[in-house]
Amino acid sequence: MPHLGFTLLLALGASLGAAFPRDALKKSCSLSKYQFLVPHELKAVQKMKEQFEDIMLLSDRKCNTRLFHRKWNIAELSVPDRVMLVEAELDLATAMLMLPADPAFAKTRQQPLTFLTQAREDLRGCVATEAPSHQPSGKLRHWLQKLQTAKKTETTGCLEASAILHLFQMLNDLRCTALREQCT
Repeated sequence: MPHLGFTLLLALGASLGAAFPRDALKKSCSLSKYQFLVPHELKAVQKMKEQFEDIMLLSDRKCNTRLFHRKWNIAELSVPDRVMLVEAELDLATAMLMLPADPAFAKTRQQPLTFLTQAREDLRGCVATEAPSHQPSGKLRHWLQKLQTAKKTETTGCLEASAILHLFQMLNDLRCTALREQCT
């Protein structure tokens, strides 16, 4: 008889699961897992950045983009602005990490790409649930326009270099967004 109760419980759970898709149950935005980044993720990003810097030493790239040199700090932005900023930064980073690369670098960037892609998807969920109609502040709007201009005017190599060399700034921005309070 206990077997029958367990079977009924499983059937009820399955029918409720079908009635309420997982996405519908996800009502809030939780970025708490990004408040303290896991050391092995940080090491993977550092290893990738160092390998990329070695590759850059062998090239003669001349880049003028100053996309990540901002006159303001992320702490000056509202939480919805922070979410939008970090989502745009991670969009750029993941797009650049998906570019074709030599096999050694492609392998090194796989773990950071997976981590950054997951963070970007989590942020997209936050935009959808917390601020679907949020209009960016003047500071953020100006930076987003600067990003769009850079995507049109800079070479892919320069955008890739800018994104990879500023990954730790992006990770700090992600951490500050997850904290939802003032940070430096």
